[in-house]
Amino acid sequence: MTQTTETASTVQPSEAHEAEAILAQARTSVDPALRGAVEALPGSIRRVALYHFGWEHADGTPAAGHAGKAVRPALVLAAARALGGRTERAVPAAAAVELTHNFTLLHDDVMDRDTTRRHRPTAWTVFGDADAILAGDALQAQAQRLLAEDRHPAASAAAARLAACVVELCAGQSIDVALERREPTRTSLEETLAMAEAKTGALLGCACAIGGLYAGAGEEEVAALDAFGRAAGLAFQLIDDVIGIWGDPVRTGKPAGADLAVRKKSLPIVAALSSGGPEARDLAARYGPPGPGREDPADLEAIALAVERAGGRDWAQAQAADHMARAVDELQRAVPEPEAADGLLSLAEFVTRRGY
Repeated sequence: MTQTTETASTVQPSEAHEAEAILAQARTSVDPALRGAVEALPGSIRRVALYHFGWEHADGTPAAGHAGKAVRPALVLAAARALGGRTERAVPAAAAVELTHNFTLLHDDVMDRDTTRRHRPTAWTVFGDADAILAGDALQAQAQRLLAEDRHPAASAAAARLAACVVELCAGQSIDVALERREPTRTSLEETLAMAEAKTGALLGCACAIGGLYAGAGEEEVAALDAFGRAAGLAFQLIDDVIGIWGDPVRTGKPAGADLAVRKKSLPIVAALSSGGPEARDLAARYGPPGPGREDPADLEAIALAVERAGGRDWAQAQAADHMARAVDELQRAVPEPEAADGLLSLAEFVTRRGY
């Protein structure tokens, strides 16, 4: 598959460096709390979680892998900093958000039957469905435990917001599963956008809002931070879906055309199918159930071209830009001082343009 060069390489070096520095600092700050939460798990569950985070190999020996980009905990800390809070006080909340994110990844990989995560086999392929699901459950419980034990005055409100977010995430995943069972032409763009906001935007918005809570922000600022994260999250999902069709496997850690191979109804696909005209009909004819064996790469290339001709790629990239503009507007409402908002803006632009 061809790489999405115009989407994946538009971040200026200085902007990318700033965002990478923020992410690295967040990982340094949050990792001890994450490791503590994982190490506190019972043996068999702990082993799965340590593997999932990249800290151990499947045989239990130490590994030097990374535990993801730390985007969500970085957003918590950046939001707290933007509104004058002490970031070190928000570390338990940032760790709780990251534990919740990884709970969703473990479960999603099982439900989606994804075989690769962070450039190595997913936990369920190594340890089985049951152990991967239980490890995810345990991480979600540890997230709530961190907030329950935190003495910060905002911890209770943060726990309630995170719990509500998990319910929304589950609802989004439920819609996703239902949509995947439908015929491609019976999947609406409105439903797919709502599903994407629930599955991706909700937790990014929650992370920003929790950072605001830990800074002592008022209801309006917290709501605007949540809206900022949701809009940036939807922009991220749109770009991620583009990369799922046209991305470079070296960067994504997944096979070329992975979304097409499983006939995923991602946003570019649904937009293309909803566009009408002969190109949409051609795509619908090609987008039937996948074959029983490994699909010919040439067939996947043909489907990707059909999506592009039906306007799916252009639509997704335009929508990503539009949602990013909305995110900037919401951020200005929450943090009127531009310099104070720089960290949040750098993170949002970096993840949406790079598709991490």
